[in-house]
Amino acid sequence: MSVTLRDGVRIEAEGVGTVVADAAAPDGDVNVTTHAHGDHLFDTDAAPERVVCSTTTAELARVRRPEAAFSVADYPRVELLNAGHVAGSRAVRVEGDERTYLYTGDCSPRDRCYLDGLDPVPADVLVIEATYGTPAYVFPGQDELERRIVEWLNDTLDRPVLLFGYALGRAQKLQRLVARSDRPRLFVSEAIADLNAAIETHLDVGFGATEYDSLAPEPGDAVVLPIGSARLDFVDRLVEERDAVTAGFSGWAVEDSFRYRGGYDEAFVLSDHADFEELRAVVDAVDPDQVYTQHGFADEFARELTGHGYDARALKEDQTSLGQF
Repeated sequence: MSVTLRDGVRIEAEGVGTVVADAAAPDGDVNVTTHAHGDHLFDTDAAPERVVCSTTTAELARVRRPEAAFSVADYPRVELLNAGHVAGSRAVRVEGDERTYLYTGDCSPRDRCYLDGLDPVPADVLVIEATYGTPAYVFPGQDELERRIVEWLNDTLDRPVLLFGYALGRAQKLQRLVARSDRPRLFVSEAIADLNAAIETHLDVGFGATEYDSLAPEPGDAVVLPIGSARLDFVDRLVEERDAVTAGFSGWAVEDSFRYRGGYDEAFVLSDHADFEELRAVVDAVDPDQVYTQHGFADEFARELTGHGYDARALKEDQTSLGQF
């Protein structure tokens, strides 16, 4: 048995072979894509012929990698489980001859908007993300958080708002929250509109947004934009000329510095990841013999788990689970 972090997570499972998850150039016996964020998605020219993923992730991958040629596959001992991260996201459970493995990918156990959260299952070996793997990152309750966002949208109704979140994930949730507010019009960028269309094809959800040609929001309008555009010149122009209010949405908004770094008027702790307490709860529910942490605060979370009696270690690139720590 070995678990390796190289190009993606590699699991050598007895009786199954090499399972490679979330690699840019997958080369396993079984290749898995947990979701369609760019850092988990295969490159266009390295797409494997067969990919284990949800049909929603496949559709989103075709939006983001339109020239990639691949088909969706399944294997009897490789099971996909809802991960609760973004539309189509899946955790993967691998049943080896001697051990079972659970790789969460990015995950959240929270039910929110149109997504059901991760429901952990038992496994002998757990590979878990640790994006927010320190006690500083504990998020507000989801219902209270959504209520505050909708309330703020209504309190600022006399001005247009520019809402910044990842094009896949938070952007869709923000659209659903705008729909619960009193704002009459909702606009999105082309990139978000394309992802919306793919999601609406596979899930029972609609976003009710209009793709803008040119952006001149009026009071009461809401515009959802990719978070990477928050510092672009056109945003400053809209703030100055249209009196627009800006807001950023992320788990990093736990820190006041998130608001200032992004130049936002307001910030909300809306995340597609598990917070620290939720990560701990996932580990307890899986009850593994061995835990590997990755991403974010991997070292800190591994130390936390070790202090609570787990055999846990951070999975580092080009280190395996056998003797290289």
